[in-house]
Amino acid sequence: MTTPFVPPPWAFEFHGHRCPFMPIGYRMGKLAMLELGVEREQDHGFHIFPELGEGHPQTCMMDGLQAATGATYGKVLMAKTFYGKLAATFFHPAKGAVRFALQPNFVDAMGKFEFFAYRKRGVEPSAIPAAVVDEVIAWVAGQPDEALFKVERKPDFRFTPVKGSFAKTRCSVCDEYVFDRYVRMKDGAPVCIPCSGYAGAAPTRG
Repeated sequence: MTTPFVPPPWAFEFHGHRCPFMPIGYRMGKLAMLELGVEREQDHGFHIFPELGEGHPQTCMMDGLQAATGATYGKVLMAKTFYGKLAATFFHPAKGAVRFALQPNFVDAMGKFEFFAYRKRGVEPSAIPAAVVDEVIAWVAGQPDEALFKVERKPDFRFTPVKGSFAKTRCSVCDEYVFDRYVRMKDGAPVCIPCSGYAGAAPTRG
């Protein structure tokens, strides 16, 4: 079956350029919602755990996931696992979990398009000729769902979100508010992480 889940123009505008991986994420998100029987998330009930990492262009997929499902990073509904894989697990506490992964043969076939020759030379998607971009996007849209995705229910998947809180405290050094979960104590006074001076206080990734 080839589902007509093509991103609307606003999704491309949100993403910033036209490429094949944002539409792949959009279609994956829509299919996951169908699989779990959920609607587009308005609040905080539907979570996505992309297995993508950093340093590979296919992370564009995550913008498609957000556009399709409403499970956005800003609502703390998306958290990468950093496995470096082209997959994601979708979870709803009342509906369970399902994992979608790109089929290796699909990835191999898509990689033969001219679009990826440009990308491997370091050409940004917005600078690639429109006809080259449109060719691969159209090809992806025409592939059957089962050619793109391996789908696996995850009956043992468990996740407990962090409980939200409005409680916050002024840092005794910089006088900026910091939410209490992240308050540290220094010389008996509350401080934010940057002002704490603790080793590893700033987020880094190798």
